[in-house]
Amino acid sequence: MLRIVFKFRNSLAISLPRDALDVLSISEGSCVSVVLDRNRKQIVISPVEEPLDKSGLNETFTKQVAEFIARYRSALEALAES
Repeated sequence: MLRIVFKFRNSLAISLPRDALDVLSISEGSCVSVVLDRNRKQIVISPVEEPLDKSGLNETFTKQVAEFIARYRSALEALAES
């Protein structure tokens, strides 16, 4: 799966192919682990079942945050640029 790195606002991004996301059951709002393997010069992305924050955040809350971000993304990006 050859992918192109592209600029998104002030960051760089990589789109992930739909078939890979389907196999890993990753969708918008999913929690993933991103691990940098410096020796192999690789980034490993894996789905995780639990929220990243151990303070007790649950899946419902993380989905609500993802929905909020999706709904107000343009306003949030404008705030980030100012």
